[in-house]
Amino acid sequence: MRTYFPKKGEIQKKWYLVDADGKILGRLASAVAKVLTGKAKPEYTAYEDVGDFVVVVNADRVAVTGKKRSQKVYRRHSGYPGGLKTVALADLQKKAPEKVIVEAVNGMLPKNKLRTVYLKKLKVYSGQDHPHEAQRPEVLALP
Repeated sequence: MRTYFPKKGEIQKKWYLVDADGKILGRLASAVAKVLTGKAKPEYTAYEDVGDFVVVVNADRVAVTGKKRSQKVYRRHSGYPGGLKTVALADLQKKAPEKVIVEAVNGMLPKNKLRTVYLKKLKVYSGQDHPHEAQRPEVLALP
């Protein structure tokens, strides 16, 4: 028996639609990261992109548990002394609700060169409308 490794032309990419309305942020991000990497597929290969595209709608209605809305803080640093910028989850959800889901999924992806490839296949929109109707995305049922 030989192990089968899919070639680039043999990989079929699908499009999935996820409605984030009322879904818990961490559980949603975990499921989306699994689809983006292709870990649910039998032809999964760690060094190759076999994952699918994911369109997330209603990002502004994602739910969080506990006191995360006021206590969770996103940090970034400019590299200069005193260049630490922080923003709370509640503020980021008002300003750019798409970034909340992108950051959560980004943290659950592997820390390697494929991370940027996976993130390019993630499309997040704050409302119900999205420009990917032509791809006919299947609705992804999340637990």
